[in-house]
Amino acid sequence: MTQARVQGYLPQDRPPLPALLSLGLQHVLTMFPATVLVAILTGFDVGVTLFASGLAMVLALLLSRGRIPLYYGSSFAYIVPVVAVAQRYGVPVAQVGIVATAFVSILAGLLIRRVGRAALDRVLPPIVTGAMAIVIGIALAKAALDMATGACCLDDRLAAQGTTWFLVAVATLLITVCASVFLQGRGLWGMLPVLIGALSGYLIALVAGLVDFSPVAQAAWFAVPRFTLPDFSHPAAWTAVLAIAPIAIATIPESTAHLYQIGLYVDRLAEELGRPLPRIRRLIGLNLVLDGLGDLVNGLLGGCAGTNYGENNSLMAITRNYSAPVLVAAGMIAMALGFVGKLAALVGTLPTAVVGGLAIYLFGVIGLQGVALMQAERVDLFNPRQLAVGATILVIGIGGSAFPNGAIPVGAHGLPAIATAAVAGIVLNLLLNLAPRRDAVQTEEAPAMDAPVEAVA
Repeated sequence: MTQARVQGYLPQDRPPLPALLSLGLQHVLTMFPATVLVAILTGFDVGVTLFASGLAMVLALLLSRGRIPLYYGSSFAYIVPVVAVAQRYGVPVAQVGIVATAFVSILAGLLIRRVGRAALDRVLPPIVTGAMAIVIGIALAKAALDMATGACCLDDRLAAQGTTWFLVAVATLLITVCASVFLQGRGLWGMLPVLIGALSGYLIALVAGLVDFSPVAQAAWFAVPRFTLPDFSHPAAWTAVLAIAPIAIATIPESTAHLYQIGLYVDRLAEELGRPLPRIRRLIGLNLVLDGLGDLVNGLLGGCAGTNYGENNSLMAITRNYSAPVLVAAGMIAMALGFVGKLAALVGTLPTAVVGGLAIYLFGVIGLQGVALMQAERVDLFNPRQLAVGATILVIGIGGSAFPNGAIPVGAHGLPAIATAAVAGIVLNLLLNLAPRRDAVQTEEAPAMDAPVEAVA
């Protein structure tokens, strides 16, 4: 009886077709704002980015045999170096750097599969991966509020809409939260809180006059994305590789954190359902190979570099839907959006205010998943070594993200905050592990120090 009341889908579960499509659409709505925004900021074709994202998603799930329920999309971590290269040399040259990131991730994944997870845990312990998850979620907090308040979009001419804009965002947030809390366990509706929030917010924004349908009227029904090939022969090709490829070092702990986080939730659901634990966190090497595959697809077609998405992780944690077939459906919908101009334009009419309301919830959950990871791994935050690593990551990552374009003002182009935080945390952790542990020394000396006391007693 207890198992019958537990609701959710494990990676191998296939929901009925109506649920499959609606849950897949919810994933697309969740990834859409960030994926499109990264494409716009970097000057890449939106249609290509959507198509490549969906193709990478489908290929990753096929190669993992549906064992890793993660959505692969564009990453904000690459924006600074990609923009610098694309603006100076063109998108095809930037694609060379993106292809290089693919090989960094693939080689890292193959190495981890060879040396084992224990070796990875020494380089990327829970304090690093958990803190990085917190950084990624909280560093996006300003972006969420910018969208929710209109600070990112409203000019002086539209400033009067600011209050309406914010109220629409708040209404979207509250509806999404209420749907996720009060509809949980109530069939399919309980698994669609983001879709419910997005559609409700859309209707409210429509009444408030914040929806512009002109892009839909102007868009063609069928539009072939502007695919481009990487220009390996360009004199600046190696410059692109050296500028962009190192950012993959930041996405490795990010991707690891995402896999560990979702693994916790998947195992919890399996335990409640009385089914074998998938333990997908053991697949970290394969996950990094699939990350690299995603970058390879993007680099070859003209899409943005990325990694698996924390926003979609948040969605899965909220809805308890980890179905791989649902993610395949989401990937196919994303691919279709790349070709169906009016459909992509219609999804694009989702007001930024509504996206902001959703983002407040989703980005916050990303950060809290990092906390959950550290709790589950029993990270000792009274240990000064752990505190030092975690504190360094948090301040560099969150503080650095407050600078324009998320780049710490050091050097000619600045240091990407999230990547720098990851490198700093990894290096500091390794250096501290090389030093002798004082607590271990004290433990060995304790009997000798206590002996005179016992003798006096």
